[in-house]
Amino acid sequence: MSHKRMPKRKAAIAAGSVAALGAAALLLPHANASQDGAADAAAPRTLKAADASSLSEQLAAALGDAFAGSYYDADRQQLVINVVGDNNQLVVQAKRAGAAVRQVDNSTAELEAAARTLKTEATIPGTAWAVDPRTNKILVTADRTVTGARWNTLESTVEGLGSGMATIRKSSGTFKPFVSGGDAIFGGGSRCSLGFNVTAADGSPAFLTAGHCGVAVEQWSDSQNGAPIATVDQAVFPGEGDFALVKYDDPATQAPSDVNTGNGQTVAINQAAEAAVGQQVFRMGSTTGLNDGQVTGLNATVNYPEGTVTGLIQTNVCAEPGDSGGSLFTQDGNAIGLTSGGSGDCTSGGETFFQPVTTALEAVGATLGAGEGEGAGAGDEAGAGGEAGAGGDAVGGGAEAGAGGEAGEEAGGEAAGEAGGEQAGAGDGADGAMNPGDGDGADAGQEDAPGLEGGH
Repeated sequence: MSHKRMPKRKAAIAAGSVAALGAAALLLPHANASQDGAADAAAPRTLKAADASSLSEQLAAALGDAFAGSYYDADRQQLVINVVGDNNQLVVQAKRAGAAVRQVDNSTAELEAAARTLKTEATIPGTAWAVDPRTNKILVTADRTVTGARWNTLESTVEGLGSGMATIRKSSGTFKPFVSGGDAIFGGGSRCSLGFNVTAADGSPAFLTAGHCGVAVEQWSDSQNGAPIATVDQAVFPGEGDFALVKYDDPATQAPSDVNTGNGQTVAINQAAEAAVGQQVFRMGSTTGLNDGQVTGLNATVNYPEGTVTGLIQTNVCAEPGDSGGSLFTQDGNAIGLTSGGSGDCTSGGETFFQPVTTALEAVGATLGAGEGEGAGAGDEAGAGGEAGAGGDAVGGGAEAGAGGEAGEEAGGEAAGEAGGEQAGAGDGADGAMNPGDGDGADAGQEDAPGLEGGH
């Protein structure tokens, strides 16, 4: 078993991908039209979260130092861009590209410098921080173990960053990786959850899970006390991520590119995608089954007792021990993250952190799905064909969610990936479209080994 360090994320868009802000507008889905049918160039466009994330990346490159983060307004289905400075031309151009624009005080460089100060002066177990673009500040969280001198150090460091730069809050839980003994994928008395099936760089079938699971245990089984079916190939934890690549021992293993959400339903996974603050996401894990919530921060730093992990996604989706490694995804089939850890539970709630799938795939050299066999969900249906419980659409809209399916709206031929079917019931919670049940669904289909479905 080898342990590799993850390379730093690329901070810049590839050369030539954006010539100007006008080019960014070409990647948008159809703009909202005014009553006379003419497009209002200054009005924010209605976007899906994946398209908003793609547009944000391009605007970040085009705006340069004036860009101060972005978030997705799920209620309005709009991208909100933070801009510093008084260059009205940049504001007008960003609006023409389809974003809602908000002028703020703290630049990206200032926020990043503040985060570096926190790392230097307040790397305390039980703390976490991430930039919150909705407040244009760094949100610092301390769990219940941060008391006395450690709390005083954290508080004074935050105050030293200056007024309006950061906020601090207490969590009632304890930050920890979500691993425990039990069921789902098993090894050495521990239980974790499978995230997403992938094809390794050498063409062999494999899956992604949490790095702290892969570091702790080398061989994993699909049943408690069962024979191993997969062996850890690469694992990172702590450090620049929390992910592991685990290869199936049988090279003939069929590893479907979907997430089993329980009760016989699956969601086809079509592609990996970046998260956007404000985006609705779903998490599947072996302990608590299916739950949903929103992305609340990006590039988060978490100081676990075992060490510091950087580059994570922060959410308000609940999770519990045994959910580690489980899949974070969207209704339209985008793979977003792997469950790392957090605080709280699914009774009281809490903060949770996820390894971005995009950076995990890049680091281990894997691709989603079964490669040349099944492909990344190609031809699979979204699996939920029934009615949504909350009066919304069925998962994936009942449409085919294969990699060749078109996104719900045309995106100029080049919008951020094909969503694989129409957008499903915006605002539907886990109690509707995805039928989470009582968590027993997490065990569904385990008899189908070899090959576990993502999300166990």
